[in-house]
Amino acid sequence: MDVERGNRPARRIAILGGGPAGLYAAISLKLRSPGDVVTVIERNRPDDTFGWGVVLSEETLTNLAANDPPSAEAIRADFAYWDDIAVVRGDDRNLSSGHGFCGIGRQRLLTLLQSRANELGVAMRFESEASDIAALMRGYDLVIAADGINSAARAAFADVFEPKIDQRANKFVWLGTHQKFNDAFTFIFEQTEHGWVWAHAYQFDADTATFIVECNAETWEAFGFDEMDRDASIATCERIFARHLDGHNLLSNARHLRGSGWINFPRVLCAKWHHDNLVLLGDAAASAHFSIGSGTKLAMESAIALADKLASHAEASEAFAEYEDERRVEVLKLQSAARNSCEWFEQVGRYLGLAPMQFAYSLLTRSQRISHENLRLRDPRWLGQAESWFQRQAGADRARAPMFAPFRLRDMELANRVVVSPMAQYKANDGCPGDWHFAHYAERAKGGAGLVITEMTCTAPDARITPGCTGLYAPEHEAAWKRLTDFVHAETDAKIAVQIGHAGPKGSTQLGWEEMDAPLASGNWPLLSASGVPWSPQNQVPRAMDRADMDEVRDQFVAAAEMAKRAGFDMVELHMAHGYLLSSFITPLTNRRNDEYGGELENRMRFPLEVFHAVRAAWPDHKPISVRISANDWVGEEGVTPEEAVEIAAILREAGVDICDVSAGQTTPSAQPVYGRMFQTPFSDRIRNDIGMATMAVGNIYEPDHANSILLAGRADLVCLARPHLANPYWTLHAAAALDDRFVHWPAPYLAGRDQLYRLAEKERAAAEDFKA
Repeated sequence: MDVERGNRPARRIAILGGGPAGLYAAISLKLRSPGDVVTVIERNRPDDTFGWGVVLSEETLTNLAANDPPSAEAIRADFAYWDDIAVVRGDDRNLSSGHGFCGIGRQRLLTLLQSRANELGVAMRFESEASDIAALMRGYDLVIAADGINSAARAAFADVFEPKIDQRANKFVWLGTHQKFNDAFTFIFEQTEHGWVWAHAYQFDADTATFIVECNAETWEAFGFDEMDRDASIATCERIFARHLDGHNLLSNARHLRGSGWINFPRVLCAKWHHDNLVLLGDAAASAHFSIGSGTKLAMESAIALADKLASHAEASEAFAEYEDERRVEVLKLQSAARNSCEWFEQVGRYLGLAPMQFAYSLLTRSQRISHENLRLRDPRWLGQAESWFQRQAGADRARAPMFAPFRLRDMELANRVVVSPMAQYKANDGCPGDWHFAHYAERAKGGAGLVITEMTCTAPDARITPGCTGLYAPEHEAAWKRLTDFVHAETDAKIAVQIGHAGPKGSTQLGWEEMDAPLASGNWPLLSASGVPWSPQNQVPRAMDRADMDEVRDQFVAAAEMAKRAGFDMVELHMAHGYLLSSFITPLTNRRNDEYGGELENRMRFPLEVFHAVRAAWPDHKPISVRISANDWVGEEGVTPEEAVEIAAILREAGVDICDVSAGQTTPSAQPVYGRMFQTPFSDRIRNDIGMATMAVGNIYEPDHANSILLAGRADLVCLARPHLANPYWTLHAAAALDDRFVHWPAPYLAGRDQLYRLAEKERAAAEDFKA
């Protein structure tokens, strides 16, 4: 309920910080409650500024115009606009359009906001230090701390706000130049004698551009920037980017920074944003990396929300709580995008070997805020060129979405990049797949995916996860699987692979829809593992394998592979993930051995490699083998980390594994995964681009947009979808209709359904266009 302003006494409000956040908060407060006495306290002079340009979007300008038309109009009049992003690497320049940015000088923005605040009666005290925050809180009704990334107010009550300051790895220096970058927001990557150095450059007025120089810490140290003064640092940057500056100098206005002016970006996260009558705003509460240019947007939009809440609540505590609840989600979303962008630049070395088109696409989609179809809306011509490039690299001559590009492993040729990921069905009878499995896999093969992978199929009765798990250890299993592969090959364009595994310490458990990973109520069988470490306190303790056990299990894998060969599978995948037997050797969480099979990674990989080499020898040379790994145990340094996963994959690649199915977790009940869209794709990205191994990405991939973004950015070679294929066996065919791709294969009896689906999809697209118009 809104507060009747006439019934509320005027409040004395102090705002710490005269940057965009503080000034815009003052303006917003005075607009809603003109009687409030608002004072901005700023330690610097009115014309001091330590940045160059500020980037806002059209969306933010619209929000500012709705809040205060006069200041928005003044800001808009001073904006430099550009629609393009240029990615320059060496002699290659890649230009895409439709991005819609606006830039304004930070000093000009401050001048405009100071003028508007003065019109509204805001008191501004410059060159004034607020050293005693507690005293300030006693002297004012409300105190808003907009005092920046190094907030004194936040530090004064660190025990309440619980800030986490994450100093990011790269070094950067914020400079300006009179060189023109009028046509595009420009990213420039230069290879130097000490490594790669890059610049983020954009125009913000007729004469001046921001020019942020960035590099990793190793390159920074090799140049000796840490020992340079400001002039020497700038001269070095001018030499690096000389051909882009066209004789213009680089300029610094960061008088407040010591030495050469280079810093690390601090990512700020606070558990709480308010305490008593004090509230944090802008970078004081949460910071967003400069590479997505949204820190000022975040602060000014938060200022609007805070003013709204203070105007509608008599009690500041209620207003602060609602403000924090409302803005925290939006802030976290933006911080997540900013973190993705920041990490891309921190790891840019793994992408600099990509072809120019793919490198530009990877940069544009780095934050995950811009997706494949979003790029199509922005610049359909450019995206069409990118898609054509991807198809050419795959050996195709048709411009299609990346998910419909062919892919080859040894002699196995896939019609597209979509994979039906393994999904346990728990419907086998003594390991034998039945009618359920035939119908389940046949439907998904008819549904258009390039590759179908079976659920984990076990090598022996005591290798099963549950009594309902499929096997490859009896003649009737082989016959049942052959019936399926014959159908898939005769009636569809799909290839079909079998995932072979041994449950190890996670075996002898209940069906998936009962109590997951819990022991059977009765009839449990003995378990094997690398060490006598149970999956959980309620699971039985497995026997640590001796040499005889290893020989027997290895031979069981070989026998299963030989059955798979006779059954007609196109590929074998070995399951070395998720805490099952081979995984129990790889992860130090369950491998406690002190012999040649324990300890260092080389030893922990020894038995899994023995199994792989034995299976490879039994499997036809012209058919590929995949291995699924857990690339992160999600327990920190105690388990497998993403860094070690790269080493694991490198060992597998060296051994002759054709493709790595990159999953994560499920190796311990104490794991703490971080979920989200495509949340495991970064592990695939890292392996593929760090060591050049083909990968499959898994994990909450559920839209064609996800698949196409992953593939064209070079983050994986194949995309695996599980749950979406449970809900819709024809996911790939429906995706093709949505994208108006008419070249996917449909079974002949279903052609009438195909035609109707395309007609309906066309009507939906037309309706969407009409709605936008």
